[in-house]
Amino acid sequence: MRELKTVLPYFRPYRAPMALGMFLVVLANAFTLVQPYLIKLPIDALTGPAGSDPDAIRGIVVTYAILIVAAAIAGGATRYWMREILNGLSRRIEVDLRNDFVRHLLRLGAGFYSANRTGDLMSLATNDTLAVRQAAGPAVMYTANTVISFVIGLAVMIHISPWLTLAALVPLVALPPLVTWFGKVIHVRFERIQEQFAALSTMVQENLSGVRIVRAYGQEDAQAAEFAALNQGYLQRNMHLAYASGAFHPIMGLLTGAGTVVVLWYGGGQVMAGRIGVGDFVAFSLYLSLLAWPMIALGWVVNLFQRGAASMARLNRIFTIEPEIAAPPAPHRPPGRAAAIEFRDVSFRYPGTDRLVLEDVSFTAEPGRTIAIVGPTASGKSTLVSLIARVYD
Repeated sequence: MRELKTVLPYFRPYRAPMALGMFLVVLANAFTLVQPYLIKLPIDALTGPAGSDPDAIRGIVVTYAILIVAAAIAGGATRYWMREILNGLSRRIEVDLRNDFVRHLLRLGAGFYSANRTGDLMSLATNDTLAVRQAAGPAVMYTANTVISFVIGLAVMIHISPWLTLAALVPLVALPPLVTWFGKVIHVRFERIQEQFAALSTMVQENLSGVRIVRAYGQEDAQAAEFAALNQGYLQRNMHLAYASGAFHPIMGLLTGAGTVVVLWYGGGQVMAGRIGVGDFVAFSLYLSLLAWPMIALGWVVNLFQRGAASMARLNRIFTIEPEIAAPPAPHRPPGRAAAIEFRDVSFRYPGTDRLVLEDVSFTAEPGRTIAIVGPTASGKSTLVSLIARVYD
């Protein structure tokens, strides 16, 4: 998860919409969490003296029905704008990240492109930036939603009955180790998926750009078979991730369901013993059910964060590469007169290889003179010209 720290600077230009979005998260949860309390109040009133008066019953039911509907509408509206603002913010972060990535690529020299395949870079610019966007948007939003709803709901539940709250939370003791273990598994498996997708993208790009050569040598079937093998590997890696994610969500549901069973068993006994009112028990059960979804969504959030961390780690490996040839802060204008080109004992090998393409090459090209570079195929003629232009350094 440390890799996601490099995303934090991208939030700075959007501090105002971020603050507004978080305020709406709090407001939306307030409207949602007030509804069980609005159900508790009429139940308490109707189980009291007012329950025998038809006019009072009608007034209580109508009043609280209007309040509950109003709270639901207000909660729905604030949730819409919460998603609109925070998800829109993550889209802008995705655009900024992708622009910075391409801008960085344009600063790197030919040696970098000799060592990195085009398909890998295309995958980083599309698939990986998408995963980072999901971590910066939906994952952040639902994390805030889970924390706020859990804190407020838990405070109200403790106010209703501390012992019943403790009993309901006992099954959640297993949550931290489960989140840690599944988070590591998801991180590793998603990184493998991205690597396989990069290999798949590379093969498609190479076959499309070299389709004439593929067809000229009759390699259509061989290339199709190789693509099918890569595609099958991509499927298998996605299935491995699906197994982990698919197991996490039911386990979260099981833990929250176990809490509900404990509440019904222990809380029902408390109601029958007269220690908890019917309205309190109904409100407590509703609060517990409202907290069930954020707890289940926690599994999805962990999945998004781990995907984003794995993708950001892949992007950071490119961002940390410095250009081979860096322009000075204050470049000097070359002299107006023509200058000589001199090579003195120059040797060169391409990045990632051990074979010397040029070895101890020396010559001087004076202004106005014509120099012929001759030699057999693969003797280094094009490499020499590339060095003159500093395509390679």
